[in-house]
Amino acid sequence: MERLKSNGGEHVNPAYDSNLDEPPIYEEANGDHRTVRPSVISAFGHDTLDRLPNIDFYRNAGSVSGHRAVRPSLQELHEVFQKQNGAISVPDTVEDDGEGSDGTPSDDLESAVPTDKGAVKFGWIRGVLVRCMLNIWGVMLFIRLSWIFGQAGWGLGIVVIALSCVVTTITGLSMSAICTNGVVRGGGAYYLISRSLGPEFGGSIGLIFAFANAVAVAMYVVGFAETVVELLKEHNAIMVDVINDIRIVGCITVVLLLAISVAGMEWEAKAQILLLIILLVAIVNVFVGTFIPVTTDKKSKGIFNYNSKIFLENFPPDFREGESFFSVFAIFFPAATGILAGANISGDLRDPQAAIPKGTLLAILITGVTYLGVALCVSATVVRDATGNITDIISAGVECTGPAAAACELGYNFSSCAVEKCDFGLINNNQVMTMVSGFGPLIIAGTFSATLSSALASLVSAPKVFQALCKDNIYTILHFFAKGYGKNNEPIRGYVLTFIISVAFILIGDLNMIAPIISNFFLASYALINFSCFHASYAKSPGWRPGYKYYNMWLSLLGALLCCVVMFVINWWAALLTYAIELLLYIYVTVKKPDVNWGSSTQAVTFVSAVSNALSLSGVEDHVKNFRPQILALTGSARVRPALLDLAHSLSKNYGLCLTCEVFVGPRSEALEEMNAGMEKNQLWLRKTKRKAFYTAVACEDFREGTESLLQASGLGRMKPNTLMIGFKRNWRTSSSEAVQSYVGILHDAFDFEYGTVMLRMNEGLDVSHIVEAEEEMLKAAKEQQALDGEMMSNGGKARGLFRKSRKSSQQVLTTRVSVCGPPPPQVAKMNERLLEASAQFKKKQPKGTIDVWWLFDDGGLTLLLPYILTTRKKWKDSKLRIFIAGQPGRSELDKQEMKSLLQKFRINCTDINVIDDIHVQPRSDSLKKLEDMIEPYRLHEDRDQAEAMKKEQPWKITDEELGIFEEKTNLQVRLNELLQENSKSANLIIVSMPIARKESVSDFLYMAWLDVLTKDLPPTLLIRGNHKSVLTFYS
Repeated sequence: MERLKSNGGEHVNPAYDSNLDEPPIYEEANGDHRTVRPSVISAFGHDTLDRLPNIDFYRNAGSVSGHRAVRPSLQELHEVFQKQNGAISVPDTVEDDGEGSDGTPSDDLESAVPTDKGAVKFGWIRGVLVRCMLNIWGVMLFIRLSWIFGQAGWGLGIVVIALSCVVTTITGLSMSAICTNGVVRGGGAYYLISRSLGPEFGGSIGLIFAFANAVAVAMYVVGFAETVVELLKEHNAIMVDVINDIRIVGCITVVLLLAISVAGMEWEAKAQILLLIILLVAIVNVFVGTFIPVTTDKKSKGIFNYNSKIFLENFPPDFREGESFFSVFAIFFPAATGILAGANISGDLRDPQAAIPKGTLLAILITGVTYLGVALCVSATVVRDATGNITDIISAGVECTGPAAAACELGYNFSSCAVEKCDFGLINNNQVMTMVSGFGPLIIAGTFSATLSSALASLVSAPKVFQALCKDNIYTILHFFAKGYGKNNEPIRGYVLTFIISVAFILIGDLNMIAPIISNFFLASYALINFSCFHASYAKSPGWRPGYKYYNMWLSLLGALLCCVVMFVINWWAALLTYAIELLLYIYVTVKKPDVNWGSSTQAVTFVSAVSNALSLSGVEDHVKNFRPQILALTGSARVRPALLDLAHSLSKNYGLCLTCEVFVGPRSEALEEMNAGMEKNQLWLRKTKRKAFYTAVACEDFREGTESLLQASGLGRMKPNTLMIGFKRNWRTSSSEAVQSYVGILHDAFDFEYGTVMLRMNEGLDVSHIVEAEEEMLKAAKEQQALDGEMMSNGGKARGLFRKSRKSSQQVLTTRVSVCGPPPPQVAKMNERLLEASAQFKKKQPKGTIDVWWLFDDGGLTLLLPYILTTRKKWKDSKLRIFIAGQPGRSELDKQEMKSLLQKFRINCTDINVIDDIHVQPRSDSLKKLEDMIEPYRLHEDRDQAEAMKKEQPWKITDEELGIFEEKTNLQVRLNELLQENSKSANLIIVSMPIARKESVSDFLYMAWLDVLTKDLPPTLLIRGNHKSVLTFYS
């Protein structure tokens, strides 16, 4: 609650020592030192400690070198120049303490770049453009594209390709915006989504995206193996049977691809270039083939040179065998995926911010144009149906009508295809591209190239994304796969896992079932990338400043919705399965709450929503039905009064505001320093211990003034505290008059500001600060011992330090620390044990018992509402309410019925109502004697001659006149304690109406005596006084 003096705390700049009169000087030791940067005569023309803006000041703490640039802190600039003139030195860099860092190079990419010697880094062409083109140009280009345009016609075929390109282009634009909004590290889609939307979305999509890439390896390899087995079949070279041959060829291929990947990114990139050349030659081969004069054999199979009649005949759709636009689109769309191939190796790019947007968007353009060009060329040269029979020739003079009119006009009769299925033509034969091309085997080579390049890209992407996910330690069980090897930090363990998954699916997987799930996994990633861009724009966070400006938040939202629609178009059950898996992973990560803070747009939107809700609340007047206790608890540091905090938390829980407050008393410079050091630490402790409360603190010369500031300024709009919660001052009898006046003054201030007031008294006390400090001291000593032992071990027993200081041995340090806070005497240890046990009392489930409510004065209902709220909590559900009221002799039953009726109207279930009709009885003499002994040291025994002089000299003392005036009220507190001892000695918690002392009438020491004698020798007792405004109502 109150800190009388500063305990030191850490400086904002750990390299600066404000106690020294001279600038700090550090000894140089062959580079093993921190560079000293003295004050400079800057561009301003005078000697200054201020530094010009520099990128090194903005780097993350966990840099590879262990050093980061430090700008002078505000305290240094503000304090130091007041003390001294002349050259002042501050360290240029400071050793990173390692907190919040896993020590990997990826922690600070800016720092890591210059030190990454020997690592292979790619530009935008080899790193992004080539990879994306190879991944997008799949088997579809050579095997299924002609079938798609045969079914849909080139009119709707163009729509299919255009719609696919719209989805991928919008995603590319969104990705470009996210990529250019700061440094991009390894992890591709996972990194982009997690840093934008937070670990919940990133962690869920990262896992399924990495898995999808691993299974995609199997899918592409099986596509390759099927083509190889088809060739073996043609040449009668089947090894076992078709299925097992596919498995054998697939496994051998995956092993070879794994070898290329593990050999390093350089080898993999060279293999990709070779595959790209083969693929480009195969595509050119198709275009060339359309210009070569066709043979009779080709004509019989429906292949001609360019002809407008064929082109027009192929314009309208001709859906067959239950196909529709959506089913055809579902088959084509997976061919348009692969736009994340470049982003997935973002950690291996020289400049990801420039490379990813440029390479990805250009790849989408080139591949989209290629698909359209090849499809339109084939649509202008190949008819839908052909028999393959060179004798099906039309005789001269025959009128050409019907679906095969174009072929008829070219002299071929394919009308029989309307009756029975033919083997050739756009719709009937998947090898149209091979037949159209100039040299057929090149198309087979192109098919091999397309499948292998996509498999290779997926084999590299899956481990890279998975490694980034594991490094962030969102799923702790997977951290084993975070380790990298070699100069490129290659995820060898990830490669092995990907290999195992892909082989498993090659051997046992039904790929026809898996393929739509993979497409949906990719689409879920696209949807979240688009949503990330929209969300970040919508949040309007000042940190959202993408370098790429050609994006629109609503276009990104449209892209996200389109992706979701396409997921259902492709396969509705796979879409539902994808959403279910993502939701389960999202819930898992949300529950686990990984200890990361990436400044996500989710945080920004939460803040905007909070401000918006607070503003909307401020426009609505408070209503008694919506009253809930909003507690300002004077706990001091969050850890030092656990019982007070636990009880406050039980009252507010997740449904009301709870502020745990601390007043730092002392010289402002020291108090501020300690306060700033403790803010984050206390809030972190509250979060870790799952206390739904806010920590706030003020630094002030006087404790009462600090509390007054908290009472007046805490909160925001309607979200401000209305109830002060404070611990009883047990040591009031040994405290100074100023301390007692300050404490009672706080209660007066609370009443003045119309706060409800709650005071907790426990016999063992509330303050455990001395135990907490001793514990921290021991932990600090143990850490220092561990660090020094580690240093001694690493130096072969020789001490080594940055400043060449003589250091005590670890044993000496521990001994020194322990001697300062050595083991207490047995009696003190027992007291501490009882104190700790009592402090944890409200943390545990309460035993079966009662909460005794002595509702003596009507204060608006707070004295009744708070215990009722307690009974609704799990920990207190076995504690029943008992209500005690004051009654007049002879009408106890009537008073009981009136109270019962009132409680029924308030809908508070309580049948145990007790009327105390002897409350007016004079207390026992021994009880009065205890009170007299208690106040004796603070009485002013008046001498008629010196009465006025004594009052002026000691105005805080209790006069005989005052005792006479308030005799009845004083006796009432003594009598109440007797009644409490009789009736409530075994209660789990006692709640009593708090007596009020009229300002400037009742002296502070007399008021403290009332509170003390009222609550003495009882179970945990709460004194409550509402602000006399109704907090209960029986109206609906």
